[in-house]
Amino acid sequence: MNRHTLLFLSAALGATALPALAEVPRVVTDIPVVHSLVQQVMGTLGQPALLLAAGGDPHHYQLRPSDARSLQEADLLVWVGPALTPWLERPAADLAAKGNALALLDQPGTRRQDFAGGAHDHDDDIHDHDHDHEGHDHAHGEEGHHHSGVDPHAWLDPGNGAAWVQAIAQALSARDPEHAATYAANAEQAAAGIAALDGELQAALAPAKGKRFVVFHDAYGYFTSHFGLEPAIAVSLGDASTPSAARLKAIRAEIGAEGAACAFPEANHDPRLIAAVTEGSAVRSGGALDPEGSAAAPGPGLYAELLRGMAGTLADCLGQN
Repeated sequence: MNRHTLLFLSAALGATALPALAEVPRVVTDIPVVHSLVQQVMGTLGQPALLLAAGGDPHHYQLRPSDARSLQEADLLVWVGPALTPWLERPAADLAAKGNALALLDQPGTRRQDFAGGAHDHDDDIHDHDHDHEGHDHAHGEEGHHHSGVDPHAWLDPGNGAAWVQAIAQALSARDPEHAATYAANAEQAAAGIAALDGELQAALAPAKGKRFVVFHDAYGYFTSHFGLEPAIAVSLGDASTPSAARLKAIRAEIGAEGAACAFPEANHDPRLIAAVTEGSAVRSGGALDPEGSAAAPGPGLYAELLRGMAGTLADCLGQN
């Protein structure tokens, strides 16, 4: 047996002796914000799939055949929950039955609150609170529209973002123990980054405090309460449904009574509704807000970009004398 043959056999035997590399879980996410948080935790180990394409509306979306295939092949679905994406409820239930779904709104440490019409915050220990998984309630009457139930836009509170990266790391580690240390370290780094961002935005938003403002839909309660801003006056309801003529009339009256300073349209929605309710008033026009990150490029930096952009847009207009 010559030297080259011995080298070949040694290499072959050495290769067979190596342990097989663990397969990183195939992860599917619902919206760009969740995709960003998952990507931060996975790091270079893998790339999560994103269901909601750029410009999509999380409240009113229809799964494509490619989405259905991704869900069928998923080892883990990470999503906010049915209150935000009701179109995902059935496939999520199928995955949850196999232990392959993580609803972030239901995770311990999540601060939940009602929509603007609600009366209270929900306890951090969400397992002690039985909420409606079929979605939120609507009541329509002569007094106007009342939108109730748990507000699903919880990522706009940075404290929830920090809690969610930890929950994501635990879910990934349970399916891929070999990389548990990496997931944990990435989650710690992500949480530290969110905490630093929180402090930055607290300072940036100081000029915006004490001033009322108008937004397209009821999605900003977590952001305003966390940063000590005045509640937003929402033209549309929390699911971005089209407001009635009666609601538009009521909003115009509220804008005048509250002395709103600025009005902000929303990415991927018709700005004419905002223009209609502020026409003839002294309300200034601000830039477009993007609470779901649907107009930003997907990736690990999207979450910080979304919060920083929202804070900057609000401060730019509300901070004017």
